[in-house]
Amino acid sequence: MSVLKVVEILANSPKSWEDATKNAVNHAALTIKNIKSVYINEQSAVIKDNQITEFRVNAKITFEVK
Repeated sequence: MSVLKVVEILANSPKSWEDATKNAVNHAALTIKNIKSVYINEQSAVIKDNQITEFRVNAKITFEVK
């Protein structure tokens, strides 16, 4: 049996939601080992002068506790 834990991370990117998701996982991996999955709970964007300037995700990172 495995024990899994979930942490919620807010991440952003000027490129895309996919890049924001990668940023969330990369940042989490700095302190969390055994990451198993990422679930995107919400997506949003910041608009300035009718242009998207920032993509944001609310990511849930699941990892195994040993």
